[in-house]
Amino acid sequence: MGLTALIANSRLLYEALRWAGVLHLLWLAYEGWRGEKETSPGKAEVATQDSKYLLRGLVTNMLNPKAGIFYIAVLPTFVDDTRPLLGQAANLSMVYVAIATLVHGSIVLIANAARPWLEDEGRSTILRRGLSLLLVGIAVWLFSTTRYAAYR
Repeated sequence: MGLTALIANSRLLYEALRWAGVLHLLWLAYEGWRGEKETSPGKAEVATQDSKYLLRGLVTNMLNPKAGIFYIAVLPTFVDDTRPLLGQAANLSMVYVAIATLVHGSIVLIANAARPWLEDEGRSTILRRGLSLLLVGIAVWLFSTTRYAAYR
């Protein structure tokens, strides 16, 4: 739809998206460090807000500039100029969704298998804070490596 090209050609939009992504990663790191209310089975509050997690995942994916760059860089290498674009784009999208579903499904199964080990509060806190520090590192890396290309 040209949104990526629009952002790439507008320093203001690019910087706004860049800063939003970095700040969102830092916010996620902060939330992870301080911890949330108890969510393990049997101790979690009965009324959970599934929409909160859906919104968090959506915002995280929408603020990821690497996704747009991936599609611009990789998708055209698989497109045959002699065939209709719409069919190819649909097929490539279905393949991508299938692979992503397998990868994410595997992650869910592995996490479920690790759940007994992770339910230990001490281990959980160490892991959560370690991942929070990694998010801070990723935010710093993202900030330092994604300066607007036209002004480097």
